Amino acid sequence: MRTFLHVTAGTLLGLMLTTGLTVPSLAQPTAKPAAADIDFGNDSSDWAKDGECDDPRFTGDGMADQLVDEDILKDATDCKAAFDAGKITIKDDTATAPPTVVDINPPVAPKASDIDFGDDSSEWAKDGECDDPRFTGTGSAQELVDADLRKDATDCKAAFEAGTVTLVEGGEIPPAVNVADIDFGDDSSEWAKDGECDDPRFTGTGSAQELVDADIKKDATDCKAAFVAGTVTLKDTGTNPADIAIATPINAINFGDDSSEWAKDGECDDPRFTGTGSAEELVDADLMKDATDCRAAYEAGTVTLKDTSGAAATTPVGEIDFGDDSSEWAKDGECDDPRFIGTGVASTTLSEDIKKDATDCKAAVEAGTATFQGEQAAAAFDFGSDFSKWANDGECDDLRFEGPGTNKKLLTEDLMGDATDCKALLDEGRVSIRQVYTPEYAAGAPYDSSDIDFGDNSSSYANDGECDDPRFQGPGAAATLLDSDRMSDADDCKAAFEAGTVVLIDGES
Repeated sequence: MRTFLHVTAGTLLGLMLTTGLTVPSLAQPTAKPAAADIDFGNDSSDWAKDGECDDPRFTGDGMADQLVDEDILKDATDCKAAFDAGKITIKDDTATAPPTVVDINPPVAPKASDIDFGDDSSEWAKDGECDDPRFTGTGSAQELVDADLRKDATDCKAAFEAGTVTLVEGGEIPPAVNVADIDFGDDSSEWAKDGECDDPRFTGTGSAQELVDADIKKDATDCKAAFVAGTVTLKDTGTNPADIAIATPINAINFGDDSSEWAKDGECDDPRFTGTGSAEELVDADLMKDATDCRAAYEAGTVTLKDTSGAAATTPVGEIDFGDDSSEWAKDGECDDPRFIGTGVASTTLSEDIKKDATDCKAAVEAGTATFQGEQAAAAFDFGSDFSKWANDGECDDLRFEGPGTNKKLLTEDLMGDATDCKALLDEGRVSIRQVYTPEYAAGAPYDSSDIDFGDNSSSYANDGECDDPRFQGPGAAATLLDSDRMSDADDCKAAFEAGTVVLIDGES
């Protein structure tokens, strides 16, 4: 039997050779891919560097129990180490040779010279690991925090040049933002100054957990401190309201002068500004009149312009119509035209002097002591009518006027009753309107009354809403004034003085 089998086997072999049949060859093992042939990716997975390979392209004892596709190419350090140790292999050989995609505009890898590595101010600088969270790779530290952004220059530059780290997200270089370029706003948020940045334009470990749009630009102190410390960064630099607000360059702002009553008191009183450095009460009368305080506050970041269009532009001298010198106060060394403001402008200006003090105002503008505010119409003055029995007699009998063209005896009963005479004489320059009756005077209120002794309220007419003290004059004064009421209507007269409806004309202050 054994002989038969041998013969049979030999016969079969001979037949196969004779007929050209071939003997099936044994399958040869596929060559194991080398680590250099595998694209391990980076370490951007949440589970990177935990000692297990989380990339689902691999299999073996070195793999994590749970694998998800989002970790493909995102656990380079662990997977390479496990592969080199023989603990894992690639599930599919095609993983080593992904389909070739030709990019007609391939990205250019950044050079070290293109990257702002920052400085070495991190606590972990120069420890041989890159602690800047903008980088990833085997040369990066295991724990990365935003506080070390741009603060481990030596380590990160060395690792980048050695090829052990790359920039996160495909090599895009995050733009550097200067703290001086950011409008942090003010501290008006309910959560301001609590040690966390509540402005939703920022992100990082220094940000609060809950952020709402209502706090945009309202937690300046916290957010600025966090930004400087590197614990927050701007989310992006787009154009929606939550993005960076670039502050108006300081040299583009006309701060004006220090002619405000409240100038140089440590608070910005100019109503164009807002912030923690602004005064609580702001009035239009202080527009461009608190330059020193507002400039200092703006430089310190405690105020910002409410509207960047409020940065007043200086009108070229050649474009200003200064008018002529027909004002009674022309060429007295002060600009009396109310269209101007500044230290070179008279403390009291009248609408009747618009375009009538050309020499003084032009000189002040050229010297930088006056600023043109723009054209304005002369404020309307109500001359009244001609009901006075002395109307049209060639003299002004209205006690609101003064000058050589007025009657020597002016009575309350003739107030606003001699319009034709008073208007004609005003146009001729023979009378002028008493300061307290001009529309501009009341508009300049409130006035400081701290130097005046108003007395007491012993008058029988005290607290009746009119000033009965004969030392005062103006539309806020009573029609009949008695010497017995001198210094005896304190509350009424003080209120009227501060409101600009009376002025002190006689007696002790």
